[in-house]
Amino acid sequence: MKTILVLGAGRSSSALITYLLQQAERHAWHVIVGDLSIDAARDRVGQHAHGEAIYFTIEDEVQSRERIAVADCVISLLPAFLHPTVAKICLDLGKHLLTASYVSEDMKKLHEQAKAKDLLFLNECGLDPGIDHMSAMQLLDHIKEKGGKLLTFESYTGGLIAPETDPANPWRYKFTWNARNVVMAGHGTAKFLENGQFKYVPYQQLFTRTTPVQVPGYGAYEGYANRDSLQYIDTYGLRDIKTMVRGTLRNEGYCSAWNVLVQLGCCDESYELEKVSEMTHRSFIESYVSSGTDSLEARICHKLGLSEHGEEMKRLIWSGFFSNEKIGLSKATPALVVEHILSKRWKLQPEDKDMIVMWHRFTYQDGKQVKEVQASLVAKGDDAIYTAMAKTVGLPLAIAARHLLLGNLKERGVCLPITKTLYEPILLELASLGIRMQEQETILS
Repeated sequence: MKTILVLGAGRSSSALITYLLQQAERHAWHVIVGDLSIDAARDRVGQHAHGEAIYFTIEDEVQSRERIAVADCVISLLPAFLHPTVAKICLDLGKHLLTASYVSEDMKKLHEQAKAKDLLFLNECGLDPGIDHMSAMQLLDHIKEKGGKLLTFESYTGGLIAPETDPANPWRYKFTWNARNVVMAGHGTAKFLENGQFKYVPYQQLFTRTTPVQVPGYGAYEGYANRDSLQYIDTYGLRDIKTMVRGTLRNEGYCSAWNVLVQLGCCDESYELEKVSEMTHRSFIESYVSSGTDSLEARICHKLGLSEHGEEMKRLIWSGFFSNEKIGLSKATPALVVEHILSKRWKLQPEDKDMIVMWHRFTYQDGKQVKEVQASLVAKGDDAIYTAMAKTVGLPLAIAARHLLLGNLKERGVCLPITKTLYEPILLELASLGIRMQEQETILS
Protein backbone atom coordinates (compact mmCIF):
# COMPACT_ATOMS: atom_id res chain seq x y z
CA MET A 1 0.00 0.00 0.00
CA LYS A 2 1.35 3.43 -1.01
CA THR A 3 1.25 6.12 1.66
CA ILE A 4 1.05 9.90 1.17
CA LEU A 5 1.90 12.16 4.08
CA VAL A 6 0.42 15.68 3.91
CA LEU A 7 2.04 18.14 6.31
CA GLY A 8 -0.36 20.97 7.10
CA ALA A 9 -4.16 21.13 7.19
CA GLY A 10 -4.59 24.86 6.69
CA ARG A 11 -6.53 26.97 4.20
CA SER A 12 -4.90 25.57 1.07
CA SER A 13 -5.30 21.90 1.97
CA SER A 14 -9.02 21.14 1.51
CA ALA A 15 -9.14 20.37 -2.22
CA LEU A 16 -5.79 18.56 -2.15
CA ILE A 17 -6.79 16.23 0.68
CA THR A 18 -10.25 15.54 -0.79
CA TYR A 19 -8.65 14.62 -4.14
CA LEU A 20 -6.03 12.39 -2.51
CA LEU A 21 -8.66 10.54 -0.47
CA GLN A 22 -10.65 9.89 -3.63
CA GLN A 23 -7.53 8.52 -5.32
CA ALA A 24 -6.64 6.51 -2.23
CA GLU A 25 -9.99 4.75 -2.44
CA ARG A 26 -9.40 3.95 -6.10
CA HIS A 27 -5.80 2.74 -5.73
CA ALA A 28 -5.87 1.34 -2.17
CA TRP A 29 -3.52 4.06 -0.90
CA HIS A 30 -3.30 5.57 2.56
CA VAL A 31 -3.37 9.33 3.21
CA ILE A 32 -1.99 10.69 6.48
CA VAL A 33 -2.63 14.35 7.33
CA GLY A 34 -0.44 15.89 10.01
CA ASP A 35 -0.91 19.27 11.65
CA LEU A 36 -0.16 21.13 14.87
CA SER A 37 -3.94 21.06 15.33
CA ILE A 38 -5.13 17.49 15.40
CA ASP A 39 -8.69 18.83 15.12
CA ALA A 40 -7.83 20.60 11.85
CA ALA A 41 -6.35 17.38 10.49
CA ARG A 42 -9.43 15.42 11.55
CA ASP A 43 -11.72 17.96 9.89
CA ARG A 44 -9.91 17.41 6.60
CA VAL A 45 -9.84 13.61 6.79
CA GLY A 46 -13.29 13.06 8.28
CA GLN A 47 -14.22 9.40 8.65
CA HIS A 48 -12.61 8.30 5.39
CA ALA A 49 -11.42 4.69 5.52
CA HIS A 50 -8.19 5.52 3.69
CA GLY A 51 -7.36 8.62 5.77
CA GLU A 52 -5.62 9.21 9.06
CA ALA A 53 -5.18 12.41 11.08
CA ILE A 54 -2.13 12.88 13.30
CA TYR A 55 -0.48 15.54 15.41
CA PHE A 56 2.68 16.70 13.65
CA THR A 57 5.37 19.26 14.39
CA ILE A 58 8.61 19.46 12.47
CA GLU A 59 10.21 20.75 15.68
CA ASP A 60 10.08 17.21 17.10
CA GLU A 61 12.83 15.57 15.05
CA VAL A 62 12.26 12.04 16.36
CA GLN A 63 8.53 12.13 15.69
CA SER A 64 9.05 13.82 12.31
CA ARG A 65 11.38 11.08 11.17
CA GLU A 66 8.99 8.38 12.37
CA ARG A 67 6.08 9.93 10.48
CA ILE A 68 8.03 10.59 7.28
CA ALA A 69 9.57 7.11 7.37
CA VAL A 70 6.21 5.44 6.66
CA ALA A 71 5.44 7.63 3.62
CA ASP A 72 6.24 7.05 -0.05
CA CYS A 73 5.57 10.70 -0.87
CA VAL A 74 5.50 13.78 1.36
CA ILE A 75 3.52 16.91 0.45
CA SER A 76 4.58 19.86 2.58
CA LEU A 77 2.12 22.70 3.10
CA LEU A 78 4.16 24.00 6.02
CA PRO A 79 5.58 27.55 5.99
CA ALA A 80 8.19 27.79 3.23
CA PHE A 81 11.15 28.29 5.56
CA LEU A 82 10.52 24.81 7.00
CA HIS A 83 10.68 22.99 3.65
CA PRO A 84 14.48 22.49 3.70
CA THR A 85 14.17 20.81 7.12
CA VAL A 86 11.52 18.47 5.74
CA ALA A 87 13.63 17.92 2.61
CA LYS A 88 16.71 16.85 4.55
CA ILE A 89 14.70 14.22 6.41
CA CYS A 90 13.14 13.05 3.14
CA LEU A 91 16.60 12.86 1.59
CA ASP A 92 17.95 10.82 4.48
CA LEU A 93 14.97 8.44 4.47
CA GLY A 94 14.60 8.22 0.67
CA LYS A 95 11.19 9.90 0.29
CA HIS A 96 9.83 12.04 -2.53
CA LEU A 97 8.80 15.61 -1.61
CA LEU A 98 6.32 18.03 -3.22
CA THR A 99 5.71 21.67 -2.26
CA ALA A 100 3.85 24.67 -3.66
CA SER A 101 6.47 27.16 -2.44
CA TYR A 102 9.26 29.02 -4.18
CA VAL A 103 12.39 26.89 -4.35
CA SER A 104 14.93 28.23 -1.86
CA GLU A 105 18.71 28.29 -2.16
CA ASP A 106 18.89 25.68 0.61
CA MET A 107 16.54 23.45 -1.38
CA LYS A 108 18.53 23.91 -4.60
CA LYS A 109 21.65 22.63 -2.84
CA LEU A 110 19.97 19.26 -2.40
CA HIS A 111 19.51 18.68 -6.14
CA GLU A 112 22.41 16.34 -6.82
CA GLN A 113 21.87 14.33 -3.63
CA ALA A 114 18.16 13.89 -4.39
CA LYS A 115 18.96 12.90 -7.96
CA ALA A 116 21.55 10.36 -6.79
CA LYS A 117 18.91 8.80 -4.54
CA ASP A 118 16.34 8.69 -7.37
CA LEU A 119 14.08 11.18 -5.56
CA LEU A 120 11.84 13.91 -6.92
CA PHE A 121 11.79 17.15 -4.91
CA LEU A 122 9.16 19.09 -6.87
CA ASN A 123 8.72 22.75 -5.87
CA GLU A 124 6.59 25.66 -7.12
CA CYS A 125 3.74 23.33 -8.06
CA GLY A 126 0.77 25.28 -6.73
CA LEU A 127 -0.91 28.36 -8.19
CA ASP A 128 1.63 31.19 -8.19
CA PRO A 129 4.17 29.74 -8.35
CA GLY A 130 2.80 26.72 -10.16
CA ILE A 131 -0.04 26.99 -12.65
CA ASP A 132 1.50 30.26 -13.80
CA HIS A 133 4.72 28.40 -14.70
CA MET A 134 2.95 25.48 -16.32
CA SER A 135 0.51 27.49 -18.43
CA ALA A 136 3.26 29.92 -19.46
CA MET A 137 5.62 27.13 -20.49
CA GLN A 138 2.88 25.42 -22.46
CA LEU A 139 2.34 28.63 -24.43
CA LEU A 140 6.07 29.28 -24.79
CA ASP A 141 6.77 25.76 -26.03
CA HIS A 142 3.95 26.11 -28.55
CA ILE A 143 5.43 29.40 -29.84
CA LYS A 144 8.92 27.90 -30.05
CA GLU A 145 7.66 24.77 -31.84
CA LYS A 146 6.28 26.86 -34.68
CA GLY A 147 9.49 28.88 -34.96
CA GLY A 148 8.40 31.99 -33.10
CA LYS A 149 10.75 34.18 -31.08
CA LEU A 150 9.41 35.56 -27.80
CA LEU A 151 9.81 39.32 -27.34
CA THR A 152 7.93 40.12 -24.13
CA PHE A 153 6.52 38.16 -21.19
CA GLU A 154 4.10 39.52 -18.59
CA SER A 155 2.24 37.39 -16.06
CA TYR A 156 0.04 38.46 -13.13
CA THR A 157 -1.96 36.38 -10.65
CA GLY A 158 -4.25 37.37 -7.79
CA GLY A 159 -6.41 35.75 -5.16
CA LEU A 160 -9.50 37.98 -4.91
CA ILE A 161 -13.18 37.64 -3.97
CA ALA A 162 -16.02 36.86 -6.35
CA PRO A 163 -18.14 39.83 -7.51
CA GLU A 164 -21.17 38.65 -5.52
CA THR A 165 -19.19 38.29 -2.27
CA ASP A 166 -19.39 41.12 0.29
CA PRO A 167 -20.50 43.81 -2.22
CA ALA A 168 -19.91 46.58 0.33
CA ASN A 169 -16.22 45.69 0.64
CA PRO A 170 -14.39 48.50 -1.21
CA TRP A 171 -11.10 46.56 -1.35
CA ARG A 172 -12.74 43.63 -3.18
CA TYR A 173 -10.38 41.51 -1.14
CA LYS A 174 -10.30 39.10 1.81
CA PHE A 175 -7.71 36.73 3.25
CA THR A 176 -7.90 33.53 1.21
CA TRP A 177 -4.39 32.30 2.04
CA ASN A 178 -1.70 33.04 4.62
CA ALA A 179 -2.66 36.44 6.04
CA ARG A 180 0.87 37.22 7.19
CA ASN A 181 2.17 36.76 3.66
CA VAL A 182 -0.46 39.19 2.36
CA VAL A 183 0.61 41.87 4.83
CA MET A 184 4.29 41.27 4.12
CA ALA A 185 3.85 41.06 0.33
CA GLY A 186 6.33 43.14 -1.61
CA HIS A 187 8.97 43.50 1.12
CA GLY A 188 12.36 43.69 -0.50
CA THR A 189 13.04 44.99 -4.00
CA ALA A 190 11.13 43.85 -7.07
CA LYS A 191 13.38 43.09 -10.04
CA PHE A 192 12.30 42.76 -13.66
CA LEU A 193 13.22 43.52 -17.27
CA GLU A 194 11.32 46.15 -19.25
CA ASN A 195 12.08 47.09 -22.85
CA GLY A 196 15.61 45.79 -22.52
CA GLN A 197 16.35 47.64 -19.27
CA PHE A 198 16.71 46.15 -15.81
CA LYS A 199 14.26 47.71 -13.37
CA TYR A 200 14.40 47.72 -9.57
CA VAL A 201 11.44 48.87 -7.48
CA PRO A 202 11.97 49.24 -3.71
CA TYR A 203 9.15 48.40 -1.33
CA GLN A 204 8.35 52.07 -0.69
CA GLN A 205 7.53 52.58 -4.39
CA LEU A 206 6.06 49.20 -5.27
CA PHE A 207 2.37 50.02 -4.86
CA THR A 208 2.67 53.21 -6.91
CA ARG A 209 4.17 51.37 -9.92
CA THR A 210 1.21 49.38 -11.19
CA THR A 211 0.23 47.97 -14.57
CA PRO A 212 -3.39 48.09 -15.83
CA VAL A 213 -4.75 44.66 -16.78
CA GLN A 214 -7.97 43.92 -18.66
CA VAL A 215 -9.34 40.39 -18.30
CA PRO A 216 -12.03 39.56 -20.90
CA GLY A 217 -15.40 39.16 -19.25
CA TYR A 218 -14.18 40.27 -15.83
CA GLY A 219 -13.03 43.86 -16.25
CA ALA A 220 -10.12 45.99 -15.09
CA TYR A 221 -7.43 45.08 -12.57
CA GLU A 222 -4.00 46.37 -11.60
CA GLY A 223 -0.76 44.46 -11.14
CA TYR A 224 2.46 45.12 -9.28
CA ALA A 225 5.82 43.41 -9.78
CA ASN A 226 6.45 40.39 -7.58
CA ARG A 227 9.84 39.44 -6.16
CA ASP A 228 12.61 38.61 -8.63
CA SER A 229 11.31 38.12 -12.16
CA LEU A 230 14.85 38.06 -13.55
CA GLN A 231 15.59 34.55 -12.31
CA TYR A 232 12.90 33.19 -14.63
CA ILE A 233 14.67 34.44 -17.75
CA ASP A 234 17.00 31.44 -17.52
CA THR A 235 14.37 29.16 -15.98
CA TYR A 236 12.08 29.68 -18.98
CA GLY A 237 14.96 29.72 -21.48
CA LEU A 238 14.35 33.32 -22.62
CA ARG A 239 17.87 34.75 -22.88
CA ASP A 240 17.05 37.30 -25.62
CA ILE A 241 13.75 38.55 -24.24
CA LYS A 242 13.18 42.32 -23.92
CA THR A 243 10.51 42.36 -21.19
CA MET A 244 10.11 39.87 -18.34
CA VAL A 245 7.66 40.68 -15.54
CA ARG A 246 5.84 38.42 -13.09
CA GLY A 247 3.49 40.09 -10.66
CA THR A 248 0.52 40.12 -8.33
CA LEU A 249 -2.99 41.09 -9.45
CA ARG A 250 -5.44 43.18 -7.44
CA ASN A 251 -8.71 45.00 -8.09
CA GLU A 252 -8.42 48.63 -9.09
CA GLY A 253 -7.82 50.94 -6.13
CA TYR A 254 -6.32 48.31 -3.85
CA CYS A 255 -2.70 49.33 -4.38
CA SER A 256 -3.14 53.07 -3.75
CA ALA A 257 -4.96 52.33 -0.47
CA TRP A 258 -2.41 49.75 0.63
CA ASN A 259 0.33 52.22 -0.18
CA VAL A 260 -0.97 54.46 2.63
CA LEU A 261 -0.11 51.74 5.15
CA VAL A 262 3.27 51.22 3.51
CA GLN A 263 4.16 54.93 3.56
CA LEU A 264 3.10 55.29 7.18
CA GLY A 265 5.36 52.36 8.09
CA CYS A 266 2.64 50.14 9.53
CA CYS A 267 3.76 46.94 7.79
CA ASP A 268 7.09 46.62 9.61
CA GLU A 269 7.93 43.26 11.17
CA SER A 270 11.29 44.18 12.71
CA TYR A 271 10.20 45.33 16.18
CA GLU A 272 7.46 44.97 18.78
CA LEU A 273 5.20 47.86 19.76
CA GLU A 274 5.16 49.25 23.28
CA LYS A 275 2.00 48.74 25.36
CA VAL A 276 0.07 47.34 22.41
CA SER A 277 -2.46 45.86 24.86
CA GLU A 278 -3.62 49.41 25.61
CA MET A 279 -3.87 50.48 21.96
CA THR A 280 -6.99 51.02 19.91
CA HIS A 281 -7.05 50.78 16.14
CA ARG A 282 -6.97 54.58 15.99
CA SER A 283 -4.14 55.07 18.47
CA PHE A 284 -2.08 52.51 16.52
CA ILE A 285 -2.37 54.61 13.35
CA GLU A 286 -1.83 57.79 15.39
CA SER A 287 1.55 56.48 16.51
CA TYR A 288 2.80 56.73 12.90
CA VAL A 289 1.63 60.30 12.23
CA SER A 290 3.06 63.61 13.44
CA SER A 291 1.06 65.31 16.19
CA GLY A 292 -1.07 68.34 15.38
CA THR A 293 -4.36 70.13 15.95
CA ASP A 294 -6.03 68.72 12.83
CA SER A 295 -7.80 65.37 12.91
CA LEU A 296 -5.76 62.20 12.39
CA GLU A 297 -7.44 61.68 9.01
CA ALA A 298 -6.58 65.24 7.92
CA ARG A 299 -2.95 64.89 8.97
CA ILE A 300 -2.57 61.64 7.04
CA CYS A 301 -4.10 63.20 3.94
CA HIS A 302 -1.84 66.25 4.23
CA LYS A 303 1.24 64.06 4.69
CA LEU A 304 0.47 61.84 1.68
CA GLY A 305 -1.35 64.29 -0.58
CA LEU A 306 -4.71 62.54 -0.35
CA SER A 307 -8.31 63.73 -0.25
CA GLU A 308 -10.18 63.08 3.00
CA HIS A 309 -13.10 61.94 0.84
CA GLY A 310 -10.96 59.93 -1.58
CA GLU A 311 -11.07 56.21 -2.24
CA GLU A 312 -7.95 55.48 -0.20
CA MET A 313 -9.45 56.91 2.98
CA LYS A 314 -12.78 55.20 2.31
CA ARG A 315 -11.03 51.83 2.24
CA LEU A 316 -9.07 52.50 5.43
CA ILE A 317 -12.11 53.82 7.29
CA TRP A 318 -14.20 50.82 6.18
CA SER A 319 -11.44 48.53 7.49
CA GLY A 320 -11.73 50.03 10.97
CA PHE A 321 -8.28 51.64 11.19
CA PHE A 322 -9.75 54.80 12.70
CA SER A 323 -12.11 53.16 15.18
CA ASN A 324 -11.66 53.22 18.96
CA GLU A 325 -11.95 49.45 19.18
CA LYS A 326 -9.19 47.84 21.25
CA ILE A 327 -6.69 45.90 19.12
CA GLY A 328 -6.92 42.93 21.45
CA LEU A 329 -3.33 41.70 21.42
CA SER A 330 -0.90 41.52 24.33
CA LYS A 331 2.20 41.96 22.18
CA ALA A 332 2.71 42.42 18.47
CA THR A 333 4.78 43.87 15.66
CA PRO A 334 3.18 46.60 13.51
CA ALA A 335 2.61 44.08 10.70
CA LEU A 336 0.81 41.74 13.07
CA VAL A 337 -1.45 44.57 14.23
CA VAL A 338 -2.37 45.40 10.61
CA GLU A 339 -3.09 41.72 9.98
CA HIS A 340 -5.21 41.51 13.13
CA ILE A 341 -7.24 44.63 12.33
CA LEU A 342 -7.86 43.55 8.74
CA SER A 343 -8.79 40.02 9.81
CA LYS A 344 -11.85 41.45 11.53
CA ARG A 345 -13.20 42.56 8.13
CA TRP A 346 -11.27 40.37 5.71
CA LYS A 347 -12.07 36.95 7.16
CA LEU A 348 -13.98 34.74 4.74
CA GLN A 349 -17.51 34.06 5.97
CA PRO A 350 -19.04 30.61 5.39
CA GLU A 351 -21.07 31.79 2.39
CA ASP A 352 -18.26 33.81 0.80
CA LYS A 353 -16.68 32.80 -2.48
CA ASP A 354 -13.19 33.74 -3.52
CA MET A 355 -11.87 34.05 -7.06
CA ILE A 356 -8.50 33.45 -8.70
CA VAL A 357 -7.55 35.57 -11.69
CA MET A 358 -4.42 34.81 -13.75
CA TRP A 359 -3.38 36.74 -16.84
CA HIS A 360 -0.50 36.30 -19.28
CA ARG A 361 0.48 38.57 -22.15
CA PHE A 362 3.21 37.53 -24.57
CA THR A 363 4.39 39.12 -27.78
CA TYR A 364 6.47 37.17 -30.25
CA GLN A 365 7.99 37.41 -33.71
CA ASP A 366 6.39 35.00 -36.17
CA GLY A 367 8.21 35.43 -39.47
CA LYS A 368 7.59 39.05 -40.47
CA GLN A 369 4.66 39.49 -38.12
CA VAL A 370 4.57 40.47 -34.46
CA LYS A 371 1.77 38.68 -32.62
CA GLU A 372 0.32 39.02 -29.16
CA VAL A 373 -1.15 36.25 -27.05
CA GLN A 374 -3.31 37.06 -24.05
CA ALA A 375 -4.37 34.17 -21.86
CA SER A 376 -6.49 34.29 -18.74
CA LEU A 377 -7.74 31.89 -16.10
CA VAL A 378 -10.58 32.64 -13.70
CA ALA A 379 -11.64 30.16 -11.01
CA LYS A 380 -14.28 30.63 -8.31
CA GLY A 381 -14.51 28.90 -4.96
CA ASP A 382 -17.50 26.95 -3.69
CA ASP A 383 -17.46 28.40 -0.18
CA ALA A 384 -15.05 29.46 2.58
CA ILE A 385 -13.55 25.93 2.82
CA TYR A 386 -13.39 24.73 -0.78
CA THR A 387 -11.96 27.97 -2.06
CA ALA A 388 -10.57 28.73 -5.48
CA MET A 389 -7.24 29.28 -3.73
CA ALA A 390 -7.37 25.81 -2.17
CA LYS A 391 -8.25 24.26 -5.53
CA THR A 392 -5.59 26.02 -7.57
CA VAL A 393 -2.84 25.58 -4.97
CA GLY A 394 -3.73 22.06 -3.87
CA LEU A 395 -4.89 20.26 -7.00
CA PRO A 396 -1.65 20.63 -8.99
CA LEU A 397 0.24 19.09 -6.06
CA ALA A 398 -2.31 16.32 -5.67
CA ILE A 399 -2.27 15.48 -9.38
CA ALA A 400 1.54 15.44 -9.37
CA ALA A 401 1.52 13.10 -6.36
CA ARG A 402 -0.88 10.71 -8.12
CA HIS A 403 1.27 10.56 -11.25
CA LEU A 404 4.40 10.12 -9.14
CA LEU A 405 2.98 7.16 -7.22
CA LEU A 406 1.73 5.62 -10.45
CA GLY A 407 5.26 5.80 -11.86
CA ASN A 408 4.45 8.35 -14.56
CA LEU A 409 6.93 11.04 -13.50
CA LYS A 410 10.57 10.29 -14.29
CA GLU A 411 12.17 13.62 -13.33
CA ARG A 412 14.47 13.49 -10.34
CA GLY A 413 16.29 15.99 -8.18
CA VAL A 414 15.05 19.47 -7.24
CA CYS A 415 12.64 20.42 -10.05
CA LEU A 416 10.04 22.96 -11.10
CA PRO A 417 7.03 21.95 -13.25
CA ILE A 418 8.39 23.60 -16.38
CA THR A 419 9.09 20.56 -18.57
CA LYS A 420 6.41 19.13 -20.82
CA THR A 421 6.45 15.76 -19.08
CA LEU A 422 5.54 17.49 -15.82
CA TYR A 423 3.18 20.27 -16.88
CA GLU A 424 1.18 18.43 -19.57
CA PRO A 425 -0.51 15.78 -17.38
CA ILE A 426 -1.20 18.31 -14.62
CA LEU A 427 -2.72 20.94 -16.94
CA LEU A 428 -4.73 18.29 -18.79
CA GLU A 429 -6.37 17.06 -15.59
CA LEU A 430 -6.88 20.59 -14.26
CA ALA A 431 -8.74 21.41 -17.48
CA SER A 432 -11.01 18.41 -16.93
CA LEU A 433 -11.77 19.90 -13.49
CA GLY A 434 -12.69 23.28 -15.02
CA ILE A 435 -9.38 25.06 -14.35
CA ARG A 436 -8.04 26.14 -17.73
CA MET A 437 -6.59 29.12 -19.58
CA GLN A 438 -8.58 30.93 -22.27
CA GLU A 439 -6.32 32.24 -25.05
CA GLN A 440 -6.71 35.02 -27.60
CA GLU A 441 -4.14 35.87 -30.28
CA THR A 442 -3.93 39.07 -32.33
CA ILE A 443 -1.55 40.39 -34.97
CA LEU A 444 0.15 43.63 -33.86
CA SER A 445 2.17 44.35 -36.99
